[in-house]
Amino acid sequence: MYEYRTRMGCAQTNTQTNTRAVRYQETTMKNSLLAGVALLLPLLAAAQPSDPKMLQARSLAATCANCHGTHGKAKGDMKPLAGMPAEKLLAMIADYKNGNQPATIMHQISKGYTDEQMRLIAAYFAAQKPAPAR
Repeated sequence: MYEYRTRMGCAQTNTQTNTRAVRYQETTMKNSLLAGVALLLPLLAAAQPSDPKMLQARSLAATCANCHGTHGKAKGDMKPLAGMPAEKLLAMIADYKNGNQPATIMHQISKGYTDEQMRLIAAYFAAQKPAPAR
């Protein structure tokens, strides 16, 4: 091991210096991570709906994402739901539920929700911004 004198005149080994440098780097990284998390928390809190009904509506509407896309922004040939007026969506779902509209699976899915749940889902999609036109 190599020994040298610091400015203060104390003898130190290379190993002691390396250990201090590693501890300093670890502390700096931890502090940076904590500062980053502290900066992101307000943004994350603002992004989450605070109304319990909206949380429930978003959870219920998430089941539609498999076919109709995230937040109702469908890709491909599927009908987009984002931005659709709630009354129009409720009328379409009622047609599926009553068998007036042919479907592969929507007639079964629509029967799995109460009227209140359907109103929540329709309101959620009506509040979403439609995807830009292609």
